[in-house]
Amino acid sequence: MHIGIKGLAAVSIAFWALPATAEQNIEAGAEAFRKCSACHMVGEDAANRSGPVLNGILGRPLAARQDYPYYSDAMQRAAAGGLVWDIEHLELFIENPKSLISGTTMMFGGISDPEERGHLIAFLGQFSDGMADIPEVLPARDPVVSPEILAIEGDPAYGEYLSGECVICHQLDGSNDGIPAIVGWLPEDFVIALHAYKSGYRTNEVMVMTAQGLSDEEIAALAAYFETLGETFE
Repeated sequence: MHIGIKGLAAVSIAFWALPATAEQNIEAGAEAFRKCSACHMVGEDAANRSGPVLNGILGRPLAARQDYPYYSDAMQRAAAGGLVWDIEHLELFIENPKSLISGTTMMFGGISDPEERGHLIAFLGQFSDGMADIPEVLPARDPVVSPEILAIEGDPAYGEYLSGECVICHQLDGSNDGIPAIVGWLPEDFVIALHAYKSGYRTNEVMVMTAQGLSDEEIAALAAYFETLGETFE
């Protein structure tokens, strides 16, 4: 991880100004950031790598850095939907990037430990104006999708029966013309995405309304059907 000498000095000053519990959170977050540092930098001397600089991330709209020209189509679509990197959405993305941004090009499997995610967000918060708004312990939240839901085996035939409303907007030939392709997804990714809409973590109004009208079994069936129609979505 590289945040520069000046950045390290700023971190030290922040440590002295914070209570011990917050200091410990940030120290642990600096260690967690090593998982991000191959692609991202943060701090006064930070520069874009394969991923953008993370200074000012908290409270910033998605895909908003003007000096970073490589945001994926998926990230730009999410940005157009009005998503902002508040604590809730940043934690969700760190846990499982595909739960928030289908088709993200970020090669990162996520951090499953909620405590570690909290530490990482506290560390990043030093470099954002929203530092004072970060609680020392993040509030507990239910996962977007439980293991029991992910284990449901969908019926492709039933999914085909249910798919009429989906294909009004989404293309079955795998094309991606302004609306994400819907065929060939890994079922787990499809289920996670639909439940993110169902839970309100994703905010497209049409998709939220659609997903909230589907049962867990129906979402699994749709995932199984669309998987059969194309190559695996990446």
